Amino acid sequence: MAKQQSFADKATKKMLHAGLKCEACGEIKQPTLIIDSVPSKHGGTRFAQRHVKICKCNEKEVYG
Repeated sequence: MAKQQSFADKATKKMLHAGLKCEACGEIKQPTLIIDSVPSKHGGTRFAQRHVKICKCNEKEVYG
């Protein structure tokens, strides 16, 4: 039989696992999908996707 879980239990569990904290600044790292246009071998354009976790420390490096 399954354990009953209240809404308060679910909310506290979600807040604990909301995101990883940055060691340097203490902010929560937000997962973001970055899409860059890259020239292909045949003269066209293709899109490269990468997943990055962004906080205040690396915000300028990723966006700028």
